[in-house]
Amino acid sequence: MPRGTAQALERLVAADPDARVRGAALGALARLPDPPAGSWMAAAGDPAPSVRRRAAELAPAFVAGGADVAEGVLGLLADGDPGVAEGAAWALGELGERAVPGGAVVRLAAVGRAHSDPLVREAAVAALGALGDPGGLETVLAACRDKPAIRRRAVLALAAFEGPEVDDALRAASEDRDWQTRQAAEDLLG
Repeated sequence: MPRGTAQALERLVAADPDARVRGAALGALARLPDPPAGSWMAAAGDPAPSVRRRAAELAPAFVAGGADVAEGVLGLLADGDPGVAEGAAWALGELGERAVPGGAVVRLAAVGRAHSDPLVREAAVAALGALGDPGGLETVLAACRDKPAIRRRAVLALAAFEGPEVDDALRAASEDRDWQTRQAAEDLLG
């Protein structure tokens, strides 16, 4: 992509009056080989929740751009819009080890236990499973007693952990009233 096109997209992310255009321009920038992290930071602070969510979802593409994208995603995890927080949780799982030094495990564990929106809790539990850090295990185990969709996600997240408490949780989940939770537990036990 010619540099002039990239600069035009950066201007759209920063200043277009339509949130849909700002989000689309950010998506186009994310497909560049070395996307500009400054545009990601601008989108992460956008007044429109749809643009902030798009920034969260695209964060892994902007990591090489130089700014501390993982830190920015942690900020989005506390966003008042549940869609933004859910996207941030997913992104932290995708960022993997790059997210851990900034405190992602502790923050995801808090969100996974206490967020009022079940989709955000589910995304946080999935991210803890993706990170596989022992600091997230207690939250994943607690999530095995949450709503059915969260229990299913928690059982899948247990695949990243080992120990007797994991085995006990999988055995208990193999008798869950939700058939998908039972199936996931049986697959991991088998």
